[in-house]
Amino acid sequence: MNIGAYTFEQFKQKAAEFHGYPAPGLLLGGYMVEMAKAAMPQGTLFEALVETRKCLPDAVQLLTLCSTGNNWMKVLNLGRYALTLFDKYSGEGFRVHLNLERLAAWPETSAWFLKHKPKAEQNPDLLLQEIEEAGDSVCSITAVRVRPRLLGHAHMGAIGVCSRCGEAFPVNDGPLCRGCQGEAPYDLLEAACVAARRPAMRVVPVAEAVGRTALHDMTEIVPGRSKDAAFSAGQTISAGDVCRLQQMGRFSVAIDDGADSGDFVHENAGAEAFARRMAGENVLFDLPPKEGKINFRASVPGLFTLDRVRLNAFNMVPEVMAASRQDGLLVEANSEVAGTRVIPLYLDGVLFAQALSVLDAPLFSVAPLRAAKVGILVTGTEVFQGLIEDKFIPLIAAKVEQLCCTVVKAAVAPDDKDHIRRSIDGILAAGADLLVTTGGLSVDPDDVTRAALVEAGLTDVLHGAPVLPGTMTLVGLLPAAAGAVQVVGVPACALYFKTTLFDALLPRLLAGRRLTRPELAAMGEGGFCMNCKVCTWPKCFFLK
Repeated sequence: MNIGAYTFEQFKQKAAEFHGYPAPGLLLGGYMVEMAKAAMPQGTLFEALVETRKCLPDAVQLLTLCSTGNNWMKVLNLGRYALTLFDKYSGEGFRVHLNLERLAAWPETSAWFLKHKPKAEQNPDLLLQEIEEAGDSVCSITAVRVRPRLLGHAHMGAIGVCSRCGEAFPVNDGPLCRGCQGEAPYDLLEAACVAARRPAMRVVPVAEAVGRTALHDMTEIVPGRSKDAAFSAGQTISAGDVCRLQQMGRFSVAIDDGADSGDFVHENAGAEAFARRMAGENVLFDLPPKEGKINFRASVPGLFTLDRVRLNAFNMVPEVMAASRQDGLLVEANSEVAGTRVIPLYLDGVLFAQALSVLDAPLFSVAPLRAAKVGILVTGTEVFQGLIEDKFIPLIAAKVEQLCCTVVKAAVAPDDKDHIRRSIDGILAAGADLLVTTGGLSVDPDDVTRAALVEAGLTDVLHGAPVLPGTMTLVGLLPAAAGAVQVVGVPACALYFKTTLFDALLPRLLAGRRLTRPELAAMGEGGFCMNCKVCTWPKCFFLK
């Protein structure tokens, strides 16, 4: 059976020239490609999606204009011997795969494909004969629509020069090329990286530095007592300073001789420039920097908010750094939350510009918590009927009041949707802008709290999180006359564990943060509580 315009023998020759030998998978792939091509409407501009790296991509490149080089072929390695040709604009196309039931009629091919027979025991002549005779009869074809994220091509964008290796790369990859970011698949056998540039500095023995100006801060460390700058940049060194400098282990000093530093940026100037861009709302810092370093502090109590993406991008730039506390922590007024510094005395102007370009929005801010009006709704027939004493209301009330909130109404409802709905209405009528519900969030048939909330108009629902304890937690919004009311559903584990996911989410909600699935998903790392005998949260690693 022919493969498109080629006889089987002709395609075998092309496969051998392109692939190195006429691989059975490539020959089968030829039939699959032609089957998909025949199903596409005449004149369609199509692209290819291949679900394996083995042989099949070569068949696509041999028989179509699609290749990995022009990005018209995407290889998504799902481990399935299948390919899709699709309209590059609409995504509509046809998927072809090997049908194992039909393949069973060709025993040598089936044994080869399913690896039922060692290679030494295979009959290569019979295998190729079966593939030619079977043709596309062993394939199945299905109409599909490729998902939008796979349509179109991402443009490379601007090209820059990596400041570490000196090679060209897409600037969208970051401040360094991806090889210098640690993704290079090899180790260099000889040094090939561009050396970091440094300005010329005049360094003299301390005795010759008298009357001269220090170029940088010089730190004195007294073990167990202090670590501080004993001499500051710009300070004139006196004769009496020589002995102290030598006691500090300083026998040479870099002095400011007035020489032009060119396009290099002094550590203090660089740190100040970074700090002015990093500090967001309710974050303060003091000037001048010390030792090229600046620390940030909260001006008000509240929720510390961090732009992780920009922080990581900034720290990818060589010779600069920023470190912070964890995003989402409650911080006190005047408590330190982050710090930044320039690592060398003089920062290359190119690196300085790269670091500044990342800081097009603040990295750190502190959001004050609002004093919410809280409604508490406990659901459960056993609690409503008094069979079990309610302990949820005092527990939740204590947690919210600790954050200066007020409980405006608390209610207990049985596992009945209509009753729960009426209770919700009563809490909203009392002016609550935060509703905390407990119970009815698990998988038991009587758990109808979520259903009642949905009937009440619950939107933006997130139910379930990768946190133990607290997996069944629910968050969302309810419409109300005065604006959307935040909703938190607290699972029953809160009665047993001192700290659950609720304790981490409550400050975020009071700070006005809109919770998202990615934010909850990121809590999986650090979201496993060790259930210590003495709970020290938030000083432990849980939810950090």
